[in-house]
Amino acid sequence: MTLGAASPACCRFIPLIIFLLLPYQVSAADKLLGIHSARTMSQSMPWIAEEAGLFKKYDLEFQLVYASSASMVNAAMLSGSGDVAITGGESVVRTATQGVNELVFVAAAKNSLTHSILARPEIKRPEELKGKKLGLTRLGSNSHYFVIQVLRRFGMEPADINLLQTGGQVENLSALLSGNVDAATMTGPSGGAIAISKGFRYAVYGPDLRIPFAAATLVTRRALIRTRGPVVEKFVRAMAEAVNLMFTDKELTYRVLGKQLRINDRKVLDAAYDEEIKVMEPRMQFRMESLQAILDETAKTDPRAKKLKPQDIIDLTFLEKMEKSGFFDKLRAAR
Repeated sequence: MTLGAASPACCRFIPLIIFLLLPYQVSAADKLLGIHSARTMSQSMPWIAEEAGLFKKYDLEFQLVYASSASMVNAAMLSGSGDVAITGGESVVRTATQGVNELVFVAAAKNSLTHSILARPEIKRPEELKGKKLGLTRLGSNSHYFVIQVLRRFGMEPADINLLQTGGQVENLSALLSGNVDAATMTGPSGGAIAISKGFRYAVYGPDLRIPFAAATLVTRRALIRTRGPVVEKFVRAMAEAVNLMFTDKELTYRVLGKQLRINDRKVLDAAYDEEIKVMEPRMQFRMESLQAILDETAKTDPRAKKLKPQDIIDLTFLEKMEKSGFFDKLRAAR
């Protein structure tokens, strides 16, 4: 027998081998590693997608990892440790301002901040925060930006208070309950509603301020769009369907939040839902003013931000394709 020739017996097994291999090759799900920076409703789309079977629907094998701040997510994405992220926009904007333009926004779930500042009962007005210890997640995070904007609206600057980084939303609540801070930023079911139930009060109720900010965005790397664009598109579609479920299936949303955040108090979930749903984006659209606000703030310390436009750091390819195909209209019609 010459080298490379196959016996009749072997030939009979070749079609069988091919048949056994093909189903695996065809049905193998596309893998994506995602990162999110807050355990809140506005970043809960992957939890909802998993519960509703949307990843299976789009043939995605998705793993979600939590990082306690947008800056940590940003670093992980740039290092290649994550494929997609749901996070606040400030770190991505600052990175682009510094000339690193690999990260790009592909959709938005929330374009304004819904943080609040909860404080000890004796602190009744924002001005009374002056000189006090205020807990936030991390410098450069959504909560930090919120504090800066609030202080300026009430005639103060960050130097007027003592900012303490706690590391995360849960840590903010713990610092407030333990008395390590006088006030803290809060958002979502694991924050303000629980603090209120413990006797703390709003020094600032943020949702009413409607501060423009790219608060919950979908981010990926430009290189990934070039090499795995269809997979990223499937992820965006799954997240859009998850946002739609927030509007159409409150009980599913409550069940997911309750399980993930270990909260079974209906009043707490009601408060969190009402706070967030009013500013969620059903069509995952960007409000350009939400990114421009970050650019304007960044420009105060880094003039390079003045040369950057929101369009420079957004890729609307997937959203435009979904709009053109009637994807969002079909979701709306199904409500």
